[in-house]
Amino acid sequence: MKKYHLIIIILSLALLPSISCNNMLDLEPVSSISSASFWKTEGDAEGAVYGMYERFRDVTSGNLFLWGEARSQNMKQSVGNDFSNMRIFQNTLDATEPGPGWNTLYRVVNDANLILKYVPDIEFVNDENKNHILAEAHAMRAFCYFVLVKTWGGVIIFTEPTEGYVPEKMYKERSSVEAVFDLIKKDIDDALALFANDNFPSGRNRWSKPATNALKGDVYLWTGKVLNGGNSDLSTALNALTDIEASNVSLLPEFGRVFDYDNKGNEEILFASKFQLYESSNTFYYRMYIDQLPPNPLPGAAEIIGVPRDGNYWTLTDESLALFTEDDKRKDETFYELYSLNENTGEYSTFYGCIQLKFNGVVDGGSRYFLDDVIIYRYADVLLMRAEAENALGEDPSESINKVRQRAYGDNYEDHIFVNGSKEENDIEILNERLLELFYEGKRWWDLIRFDKVFEKVPYFENHPEDEYKLLWPIGLNVLSMEPKVVQNPGYQEK
Repeated sequence: MKKYHLIIIILSLALLPSISCNNMLDLEPVSSISSASFWKTEGDAEGAVYGMYERFRDVTSGNLFLWGEARSQNMKQSVGNDFSNMRIFQNTLDATEPGPGWNTLYRVVNDANLILKYVPDIEFVNDENKNHILAEAHAMRAFCYFVLVKTWGGVIIFTEPTEGYVPEKMYKERSSVEAVFDLIKKDIDDALALFANDNFPSGRNRWSKPATNALKGDVYLWTGKVLNGGNSDLSTALNALTDIEASNVSLLPEFGRVFDYDNKGNEEILFASKFQLYESSNTFYYRMYIDQLPPNPLPGAAEIIGVPRDGNYWTLTDESLALFTEDDKRKDETFYELYSLNENTGEYSTFYGCIQLKFNGVVDGGSRYFLDDVIIYRYADVLLMRAEAENALGEDPSESINKVRQRAYGDNYEDHIFVNGSKEENDIEILNERLLELFYEGKRWWDLIRFDKVFEKVPYFENHPEDEYKLLWPIGLNVLSMEPKVVQNPGYQEK
């Protein structure tokens, strides 16, 4: 019976509308079969939620990292060539080569909209389960629009699903940044009101109340600092981040265990996008691994790297590498500095690149698969966001920062205790701590914008102070050609 029910769910999901690669609004009509037979039972609702999270993987498998970190130039080209993403890392995007577009995000938004439209009319045995599903849809829509607005500024707002060809509903102008954030904040409030408790789902790969509070803190930090929301928004952020303490979260004793494939859904995770062997394709992190060891590598390299698999396209810049001290335990768990023998000197001094170790996946049948869950929020991130909010409000962030540093430095913690200084000094420390703690986790670019440090920390912008318009991404010509009411972001129009 269970198997039969699962087949029905899968078949029903296949009938849900989806957005084509060429146009975020080019949706297939919902067939009369799907609209008549779907959206009737709790199983249908759960199937729709499963479909939403499955499509969310298309966002998190690579695009989320590219939007959130690649442009920070904390990495540079290694020995391989990643031509498809070169202009993202170099900050030379334009309308003809705009990087990943917004269509994957709008697919997830449409899934959330379908859930929010139809699930309220489905009868559940327990209304708490219904409310939880609705809360997840609100949280997911809020997160997607948060990514959209940070990346492109004002975007098209859809709060109803697109279920057929209705031009007046499909082709819309971009809404203002303020209107998008109004929707994001309302969705967050609606989600928090619907979650019954602070419990986490099994695997921590679905939205929950603590994860939504992390999103709320993230959102209000952004509006408080980037959009001049001031102390009111910063206080809201701090309160949301503090509320997470009531849930079952903690820093794991060992930093490296946070990311291990066999330790998914651990107590440090608030929300992660699920990837699984035989169920999903590789994440972007293979591009920072290695396809084969160089001749005469440093002794011990083969044991640390294990089975190679593609990559070696991107490595740490010298500036990023210099921030990691030898007594920081995060260094050896985040990347491995690979050297080979210099035959002229007899020393292992030929640098071959930094191989990322955080998300090196699992080996099965002699092959490596990059299928670690992509972490959206974890407790260390929450602590550092809390420190950021505390400092912005003129409070002492020492406790929040030192919790993170104590694990990072272990027996050497006494040499790295954070001592409260001026707001400006504290901001420098918090921003650096976020780089050390969250490297490879898709946060750095947005951190630099929030701290207003892009033009000080990113080489391209240091050399091109006139290019402030590039803080937003261009809208691709493929989107502009299909959307008559969508206007290009300023600055890219003349390029």
